[in-house]
Amino acid sequence: MGSVQRAMRLLESVADHEHGAPAKQLARETGLALPTAYHLLRTLVHEGYLRRDKGLFFLGEAAVRLSSSGAQEKRRSTVVDTLAHWRDAIGVPVYYAMYRDGEIEVMCVSDTPGNPAVEEWADFRETAHAHAIGQCLLAQLDENARRDHLDRHPVRSITPYTVRDSHTLLRRLERMRRADPVTERQEYALGTVCAAIPITVGTTAATMAISLPAHQADRLPAATRELQSVMGRLLGSLAISISI
Repeated sequence: MGSVQRAMRLLESVADHEHGAPAKQLARETGLALPTAYHLLRTLVHEGYLRRDKGLFFLGEAAVRLSSSGAQEKRRSTVVDTLAHWRDAIGVPVYYAMYRDGEIEVMCVSDTPGNPAVEEWADFRETAHAHAIGQCLLAQLDENARRDHLDRHPVRSITPYTVRDSHTLLRRLERMRRADPVTERQEYALGTVCAAIPITVGTTAATMAISLPAHQADRLPAATRELQSVMGRLLGSLAISISI
């Protein structure tokens, strides 16, 4: 998972340089050690996502193809199929969300009549503080971005279990380790428990999440571990779908 994230950071950095950039500059911009950057850049060139010309790296044909309308539809289909696979394998509703342009966006939900998704009874964009998806995405942001979000969408109690104020929420987010799942129990919807797993691809914050009825809360830890396991095996193709 870490290698995929580092490769995505390099792709995003190259995309910022229309006239190309050398490996040393890309390593510096992405915070990678130069040997690591060289290794990943060579791999991306080999796979066609980058091309090298006179010591400079540019986006390759494979990356350009990914930006076409047909490729965009294929990436959406990849996400839909991936969520459906995880939904059936784990037996729970699965959600995919991103933090984009300063807002929470739930991009896809996969559920079944027997295992329905949580009803969005309070706008997800305005209640990030209350649900696992929102808390997971906010935890991936820097402090200024978090405070900006909470200035626009203030903390408010929507159930008896919701965090009470922004100070308490920010302290909770600061204690979260970047790769750890985020869980919440009835903070957004009474009778529901949720877990969200962070996916940081380059500078993009994303998450996969699951939900369960509160009376099945004892299943949540095992279901979360199972989602982490399958995500580790399939993140490579999914990360390309998210990033480009």
